[in-house]
Amino acid sequence: MSQKLYIFDTTLRDGEQVPGCQLNTTEKIEVAKLLEELGVDIIEAGFPISSPGDFNSVREISKAVSAPTICALTRAVKKDIDVAADALKLAKHKRIHTGIGVSPQHIYDKLRSTPEKIIESAVEAVKYAKKYVEDVEFYAEDAGRADVEYLARVVEAVIAAGATVVNIPDTTGYCFPEEYGAKIKYLVDHVKNVDRAILSTHCHNDLGMATANTLAGVLNGARQAEVTINGIGERAGNTSLEEVVMALRCHKEIDIDTGINSKLITKASHLVSSLMNMPVQPNKAIVGRNAFAHSSGIHQDGVLKQRETYEIIDPQDVGINESVIALTARSGRAALGHRLELLGYDLSQEELDDTYQKFLALADKKKEIHDYDLLYLVGDLDRMKNQSITLKYLQVTTGTLVPSATVVLKFGDHERMATSIGNGPVDAAVSAIKSLIKEKVILTEFLMQAMTKGCNDVGRVHVQVKCGNRMVHGFAAHTDTTRASVEAFIDALRVLNVTEKTE
Repeated sequence: MSQKLYIFDTTLRDGEQVPGCQLNTTEKIEVAKLLEELGVDIIEAGFPISSPGDFNSVREISKAVSAPTICALTRAVKKDIDVAADALKLAKHKRIHTGIGVSPQHIYDKLRSTPEKIIESAVEAVKYAKKYVEDVEFYAEDAGRADVEYLARVVEAVIAAGATVVNIPDTTGYCFPEEYGAKIKYLVDHVKNVDRAILSTHCHNDLGMATANTLAGVLNGARQAEVTINGIGERAGNTSLEEVVMALRCHKEIDIDTGINSKLITKASHLVSSLMNMPVQPNKAIVGRNAFAHSSGIHQDGVLKQRETYEIIDPQDVGINESVIALTARSGRAALGHRLELLGYDLSQEELDDTYQKFLALADKKKEIHDYDLLYLVGDLDRMKNQSITLKYLQVTTGTLVPSATVVLKFGDHERMATSIGNGPVDAAVSAIKSLIKEKVILTEFLMQAMTKGCNDVGRVHVQVKCGNRMVHGFAAHTDTTRASVEAFIDALRVLNVTEKTE
């Protein structure tokens, strides 16, 4: 049986410290419920003394979820601990997370103290928290830059005082993996009462090594990993939950597992990204838009023959229906033939060769080739006319009135008009468009970003649209953000090859 690695999720505390990404209590509860469904062991719900909002969020999350331990952060200050204990009163499983800096920079420069006084404060804080809860975690802030022998003294003292978990943070993301791993191993080997507590990792990504450091710590004896969804957090972020979970799943020889329901990873990523208005970079490991996309002809050929050739993770294991074979100028005949087969074409080798040359010429002009482009390439003009879709006219009314939109779409050589209302101009326009197409589609993700600065900003819109088992993306940019939103939705409909609804 695999050894257990406890997952401590701090998306709602450390992750929410990203400027501009604050959530209200209702949004935090939505994330917390999904984290519970995901199977995280501990949810760090906030820093109660920092604000009334944080206090309320910890209290409400304590009521909303029951399976995970709810954790509240404090400094090594009695008032902090009092407030945290009050916020946690209704939690079924509760933990107070208290601590203090242990590096020379923190001891002398920040705290204006001495190593001996720091140990006294640490022990006092743990003992005081222990009066409220049995489960007390101590964080040795900036342990990554601390002297390891002194760190061992601190860890031994707080465990003796009653700490059940000791967090060894690489607060500034300073360590190399072998350095951080060696620090954990030293504690395992030299702290005489270490068996009475769990050692935890908490690694930041300032040098891009948060996940590597976390795994190094786990391989050397840590049995709790502190992570966030999408790796969000202070400065360059924290260790990514999805990367730790799937790295261990891929390396079964390590025999350590988290118990996380990985099929909900993509759902959690999208929820956090959407609520925090923090887009995930396309090349982000596991959850990035391109994580399972292949555009190189050699890679596409290999994946089509045997997925494991270029994919060490089955996309379905993280909640994605299938890999993406993106048709670009780097794609080969295998990928083109595969896509044409899915569209219902069985071309001879000679026909495929001829189409491929046309495909390359078009692909050099466009970033990506979509299904409607392929219809043109194979000469199916009638089908192309029936399935191409463009926006000819858009008018929206908003303000004090119920938002409404009128759209005119061109399907091939004729036009159709529809009018609808919605909870905003974009929703109204999307509803009008949906009334004109046969397929049932769902807008599952909507992101808008400013591309330029000033009063005439260009807004770039990215949408994700689901139709049956297919999930596609659409993009558009315009100074009129409503128009950009509608054009992005239509861009996705082109990829889906939607058809006109008949009267």
